[in-house]
Amino acid sequence: MTELDARGLLCPLPVLRLRKFLNAAAPGSRVALIATDAMAAVDVPHFCAESGHVLISVTEIDGATRYEVMRGDAFACRAPA
Repeated sequence: MTELDARGLLCPLPVLRLRKFLNAAAPGSRVALIATDAMAAVDVPHFCAESGHVLISVTEIDGATRYEVMRGDAFACRAPA
């Protein structure tokens, strides 16, 4: 599984890194985002819900939060026309 280290980055950079990775990944791919920005606790779940991705788990680790995300179906991830 790929791990994206976004420690020290402020909103919206952690979610932008996550989006960039997921846009290039195949449906079903998993990624772990590690972030220290408190706003990621709001931004990551919202991004996943709006983009059709699955937030699998949220874990606190050494002053950071690890978000495990699975890329959703390609059709669910498209913006509406």
